[in-house]
Amino acid sequence: MAGCGGMLGDAMYQRLQKVGAVVKASDVNCIEDWLEYADVRDFNAIRKHILDFEPQLIINLAALTDLEYCEQEQENSWLTNAFGAENLGLIAAQLDVPYVYISTAGIFGGERDLYHDFHAPNPLSVYAQSKYYGEQYVRTSIKKHFVLRAGWMMGGGPAKDKKFINKIYKQIQAGATELCVVDDKLGTPTYTVDFANGLCGIVESDQYGLYNQVCGGAASRFEVAQEFVRLLGLADTIKVKVVPSDYFKSQYFAPRPASEKLVNLKLNQRGLNLMRDWKVCLQEYAEVFKADLLRK
Repeated sequence: MAGCGGMLGDAMYQRLQKVGAVVKASDVNCIEDWLEYADVRDFNAIRKHILDFEPQLIINLAALTDLEYCEQEQENSWLTNAFGAENLGLIAAQLDVPYVYISTAGIFGGERDLYHDFHAPNPLSVYAQSKYYGEQYVRTSIKKHFVLRAGWMMGGGPAKDKKFINKIYKQIQAGATELCVVDDKLGTPTYTVDFANGLCGIVESDQYGLYNQVCGGAASRFEVAQEFVRLLGLADTIKVKVVPSDYFKSQYFAPRPASEKLVNLKLNQRGLNLMRDWKVCLQEYAEVFKADLLRK
């Protein structure tokens, strides 16, 4: 597995450990003792790294996901998200082993309220464009492929979550009594624990192809923040205030779709959908933050 130092990599590693899989986990930031250094941008180095292990499956979790960083560091974004996808895909094809690529709901342009697996993407940002290129490459060039589109990712706890939930939590930790959150951006929360479990089920099915894989239900950023604050038991002391996206235009300047809500149409039809409702998952995930608050 490449790019395992992040929130999804942590969930995937723990899931595979439980079933006794022999895993070679790598990242450019080796923040765990079970990680080895490998860079998906370096074809020759990553190829040797993989060939020495002789894998039966290659999972590519390596990605730059900070939209603003991708706008500012475009070359690195393309090299990691697109070129990296090519590099690992070429190696998977040479070894004739299945290849898993993680895509994103962010590849859609927001013209629709809800997107299933067959709707046409329209990526707006450099991040979305580079991820969509990776998705297209894998789908057209790698016979044994699994492309899984995730939504608003949550997981990894205070140490590894780089997304919305932990950003809200950090404000709470800093003593905020009012949280300004947009209600004009819609999406589908996606719990890393469920995503890892679902990924394993899809791979075991041998039913190659493209899949949306998100939690059940959908929400605005405001609704997610409001529910998270409630689950922490702080609804009486912290106000969640609605603001428009323009409120954060200097901080979050990368273009984002109004809606990137996904539905797991193909997973449902094939009986492979293992994703729970986002509120159930957030309730489970919030326990990690509640425990962290008690330690402070």
